Amino acid sequence: MFMSFLRAPAALCAVLLLAGCLPMAQGFAPASGDQPRIYRIDPADTGEIQLRVTDNVNALRSAAGVGDLVLNAALNAAAATHARDMALQNRPWHFGSDGSSPIDRAIRAGYGGTVLGENISETYESELETVVAWMQEDATRAVLLDPAARDLGVAFFQEDTGKIWWTLVTGDGGAAGPANAPSG
Repeated sequence: MFMSFLRAPAALCAVLLLAGCLPMAQGFAPASGDQPRIYRIDPADTGEIQLRVTDNVNALRSAAGVGDLVLNAALNAAAATHARDMALQNRPWHFGSDGSSPIDRAIRAGYGGTVLGENISETYESELETVVAWMQEDATRAVLLDPAARDLGVAFFQEDTGKIWWTLVTGDGGAAGPANAPSG
């Protein structure tokens, strides 16, 4: 247990180092004055970004002694729906404009397992910087490192201003059955 605790900070340092190695995206502008640094994402890079997040989350999970997550298309779809919806609502929160929860969105997207957690962010930061920020908070770190999680979905929506709305969803891969299926 003590060794796992020591490995987590080392993995976080590795993610920070990798974040510094990100290629500059087109339209990237360094911070000046009070203006946010803008990390522009080409929508064609969505798959690469999702894999990069998955790899980095899995490195952190490995350091914590928990198993890897597998990118899941249904959870990606649920995350994409919510990222866009948060932008339309102009607020980061876990409820959709239609009152939907992370569970509702995953069921609509066809996910057969149980949703275990959702992390969200409203930022101008890259995907790796966002993962690092999630690791710094107890609640969002718990979602990333949940040992019951097997699946991962991650998506973003970037406004013309450069603001990025991130959503990451984890699920149990159906290990417990569709426990979050609607009743009645």
